Amino acid sequence: MSDTALAPPTAELTYIQAVNAALRWALAEFPETLVFGEDVGLPGGPYGASKGLRQEFGARVFDTPISETAMLGAAIGAAMRGRRPIVEIMFADFFFVAFDQIVNQMSNIHYVSRGGFRLPLTIRSQQAVVPGACAQHSHAVEAFLAHVPGIRVGLAADPQQAYEMLRAAIASDDPVIVLESRALYQQRGPVPLDRPIEPVGGARVVRRGGDVTIVTWSRMTGEALRAADLLAADGIEADVVDLRWLSPLDLDAVMESVVRTNRLIVAHEAPLTGGFGAEIAARVADAGFDLLDAPIRRVAAADVPIPAAAHLQTVVVPDAHRIAGAVRELLAF
Repeated sequence: MSDTALAPPTAELTYIQAVNAALRWALAEFPETLVFGEDVGLPGGPYGASKGLRQEFGARVFDTPISETAMLGAAIGAAMRGRRPIVEIMFADFFFVAFDQIVNQMSNIHYVSRGGFRLPLTIRSQQAVVPGACAQHSHAVEAFLAHVPGIRVGLAADPQQAYEMLRAAIASDDPVIVLESRALYQQRGPVPLDRPIEPVGGARVVRRGGDVTIVTWSRMTGEALRAADLLAADGIEADVVDLRWLSPLDLDAVMESVVRTNRLIVAHEAPLTGGFGAEIAARVADAGFDLLDAPIRRVAAADVPIPAAAHLQTVVVPDAHRIAGAVRELLAF
């Protein structure tokens, strides 16, 4: 039999279609799965993530009232009673409406029950900047969530990762939050559909180079790769690490890269102050200060509310040119 015949089927999907495919897989694979949230039933989701699922799987896919607290409370109870709920929060900014359910309840139930309850609960949401979105719909909230013990937090950078990481989250018996990038929803790429389910966790090196390590995640992975192309034109080769999961954090992958490059830049879309890049910088400095030939640099959004105007957003949010500029400054140190 040829290698082609043995290869798993691959589909050319957009990021949001990959999310839809992962939800369809979960509903077919796990009879206990429920998918719910605002407009996820008959409308097919505000961005099309659940398109066609209500028609295919019936009442297991349903709409909820506009109450994040209610939908997460219901999901927690359903997970404790043997269901595998997948909840969509329309905008990640709305997590804060239900922060008690996330921080005080969902994250602690396995611990306070002495392991008596598992919580196979997945929360999907989308976050960060797109043109026209106002300051109340543009927060990047990963650092808030990764701070809480007992919650897994992942951010996918392309359609394949969106599919594989969401399947990993749904198959897990722990509560997992998957933060998608609305700006990437129409990005298209090949998605192998029948690979084994990954465990939750693990970074990936998406480009090899020996001069500097760029650690990033979500939409900034693409910007980091574009920055690496700009730098390569000047003979500078960057190692680009897509962290993928902030909790659990794959520090080994970061350190393995820093051992080879001796320089580190962390790039993310969230504001600089209190961003998760500070955690990466602190851990690398603690574990490998003697490896560094220059200070660790963070490239992040400005500490201001996100403007709605696209031309102002480009001033606030980092891009490939800002990342490449930071690398050049680091190499000149």
